[in-house]
Amino acid sequence: MTATEQRFREFKMPDVGEGLTEAEILKWYVRPGDTVTDGQVICEVETAKAAVELPCPYDGVVQAVHFDEGVTVDVGTSIIVVDTNPGAGPAEAPAAEAAPAAEAEEAEPQGRQAVLVGYGAAPSSTKRRARKPQPGAAAEPAAAAVQAELNGHAGTPATPAAPVAPAVPTAERPLAKPPVRKLAKDLGIDLATVTPTGPDGVITREDVHAAASATVPAAQAPAPAPAAAVATGGSEAVRARETRTPIKGVRKATAQAMVNSAFTAPHVTEFITVDVTRTMKLVQELKQDPDMAGLRVNPLLLVAKALLVAIKRNPEINAAWDEENQEIVRKDYVNLGIAAATPRGLIVPNIKDAEAKTLPQLAAALGELVSTAREGRTAPGDMAGGTVTITNVGVFGVDTGTPILNPGESAILAFGAVKLQPWVHKGKVKPRQVTTLALSFDHRLVDGELGSKVLADIAAILEHPKRLITWA
Repeated sequence: MTATEQRFREFKMPDVGEGLTEAEILKWYVRPGDTVTDGQVICEVETAKAAVELPCPYDGVVQAVHFDEGVTVDVGTSIIVVDTNPGAGPAEAPAAEAAPAAEAEEAEPQGRQAVLVGYGAAPSSTKRRARKPQPGAAAEPAAAAVQAELNGHAGTPATPAAPVAPAVPTAERPLAKPPVRKLAKDLGIDLATVTPTGPDGVITREDVHAAASATVPAAQAPAPAPAAAVATGGSEAVRARETRTPIKGVRKATAQAMVNSAFTAPHVTEFITVDVTRTMKLVQELKQDPDMAGLRVNPLLLVAKALLVAIKRNPEINAAWDEENQEIVRKDYVNLGIAAATPRGLIVPNIKDAEAKTLPQLAAALGELVSTAREGRTAPGDMAGGTVTITNVGVFGVDTGTPILNPGESAILAFGAVKLQPWVHKGKVKPRQVTTLALSFDHRLVDGELGSKVLADIAAILEHPKRLITWA
């Protein structure tokens, strides 16, 4: 590693999840010229699973920030440069080396990789990303600017070690990231015809979409529109009244997971309507209990406890279908998922080993799970390994639904709104608090008898909550 490489350290987008390939930069906490320390949070990114804060692995001064907020960056791409020895003054650039095109690809980073706080990493070295040169073309402006910045001589390109024989001039390759190139290919857009609006002449997704909107194949060209229609702008006027949101991050991952689940596991949904008046009274009593002081006590807590007791009585439902090994995997632990609607989309964090928790412990875990999800701080590990899930549609005033299984799980319970309804109680029609439960399950794992037993047990506990003691 050269002296310049040792001084100017690149921080690359890490894989902050389980095999994720990209992340969106939500917010920067530093800017060029700011002093940073090892372990200091420099930005927040959103992956397909959660929002995560990234710590810097170096001490020094921020030299450059490569991407704006809202930009999606591939894992392994440099996002920031840190000057680890700012008191040394301008650095001299190393002489450029001529290299065959095949050897100009980026060397795999061998230096310290960015990691999450608490994971730790050993310091080592890093090699800079080298752009692949185009035959006969000058160095790309963006690459020259970055090199000049590292050299300490802005606007002065590095001097080559030896003259290079002139080649036949060719057009420069348009600057665009791999996802943008794929988008252009899918839409049939030639990047050479696209006007770039990104930094340093980089073509963005919006540029490609704009080019696609402006391109109409001759075979599909509409007949000339009347003058009045042209004056109103045609389809552009319609688009002006629409709001388009890119499908990415948590919402994109959730959509793909739901499609895979719906068309992989054969879903069956059963329903039951139950009088939960006694359960609602117990909720009010628990709120006054000293052992529950400071904890979130609501009907969902007792529904969760009822589900855990039902699973204990019917353990076969707590299983997973292993397609690769053609096995049914029954689990002796319950990681209870709670579907949570957040501004970034639906996520399903889970409470690990929920079956082993007391009611106060379960209440504390539920409260922390909900608060963390609303703040967008749910870690990827909190959403992995779920076994069964509850979705509380009742908070929206909905009676019930037909929930789709969380991938890899065997069952999901929908808890509907609790409403005062006329109900036959002890031979007389009386106003009672009533709700409807819906249990969806994977019919490969769970037959109708088992699913019915589980749903009936949950209903029986909520109707007579003393069974939480007698059946536990």
